[in-house]
Parts: sequence; structure tokens; C-alpha cells
Amino acid sequence: MRIYTRTGDEGQTGVIGGRVDKDDIRVAAYGTTDEVNAFVGEAILRMDAEKHKDMIQDLTEIQHELFDAGGDLAQAGKKRQYKVTADMVKRLEEWIDRYDAEAPPIQRFILPGGSEISSALHVCRVLTRRAERLVVTLAREQETNEEVRRYLNRLSDFFFAIARAANAREGCPDVEYKRGGQVFR
Repeated sequence: MRIYTRTGDEGQTGVIGGRVDKDDIRVAAYGTTDEVNAFVGEAILRMDAEKHKDMIQDLTEIQHELFDAGGDLAQAGKKRQYKVTADMVKRLEEWIDRYDAEAPPIQRFILPGGSEISSALHVCRVLTRRAERLVVTLAREQETNEEVRRYLNRLSDFFFAIARAANAREGCPDVEYKRGGQVFR
């Protein structure tokens, strides 16, 4: 099988149900979701196989789910059963609670940073927020799986919680925003 097809040379790409311009909001939404997935892989590579075994397992599951989300977002017209579900969102909430319990109580806003792993996970967080914004725009214009929006919203919270847990495991304090007061009590 050849990797190149030449079918996109004129600025269009295939989606489930037809062809669209490569700068279509649908393509931007699933393309940004794919970016998140790539950066999750980068974050995993920074982790120790034993020390971060649970994190690696959870993040690997998320990679599969991000691929599912991209497939859901790529559906334009032709309806197939969506893969991202409310159960996946609920499970993310459980994971958020578990990782949040590992980090010290939060008192100030947190800046991206601390350990290498935490920094990589914060990149995942902000890219997830961008993907979420694009999905909101897409949903306003075209039909799509609403659970993907919810999933991405929770996923960015997950990346925040796991980034803080990674810092705690590394013995590295979070980088607090010092120009404001204590905002969490």
C-alpha cells in the first residue's frame, strides 16, 4: 500500500460521508484532536515504565479514545455509530479524582512547568482546550457527537490533574502564579 494518494493535492480531503476542504472546521477539529494524541505519545516517552505505570496505561487508553473521537468528528453526513460515550467521560472524572488526591492542595493558579513530564502534560492540556473550542464551533454549524465535546472538556481537566500528580511523584513542586493572591481555599 502506498502512503501517498495524491487525492488531497487540490486542497480537499476525505471524511466519512464525502470530501471537504482541508481547512473545513470539521478537519480542524479532528486534526487538533490528532495533535493532542501525538503529544500524549510524547508525554508517555518521558515516563518511567515502573514509576508511572498507571499513568502510561491511562494515557495509552486515552490515545485510543482520541482516535475514536477523531473518527466521530470525521463523520459528515453518513451516519455510523459514535464511539465516544458518556461512560468515557465518567471514567475520566474518576481518574481526575484519583490523580488529584496525589498532589498537594491547590491554593494558587498553576503555571505549566515543574518537571519535564508535567510540562509535556500541560501541552496536552492546552491543545485539548483548543480542540474543544473547535468542536464547539463545529457543533454550532454541523451535526456531531456531543459526547466528544464533553470528553474533551473533561480530558483537559484530566491533563491538569495528572500533570500535578506527575510533579508530586517527581518531588517537584508545581509552579505557582505569584502575581495573584490565594484563590483556592
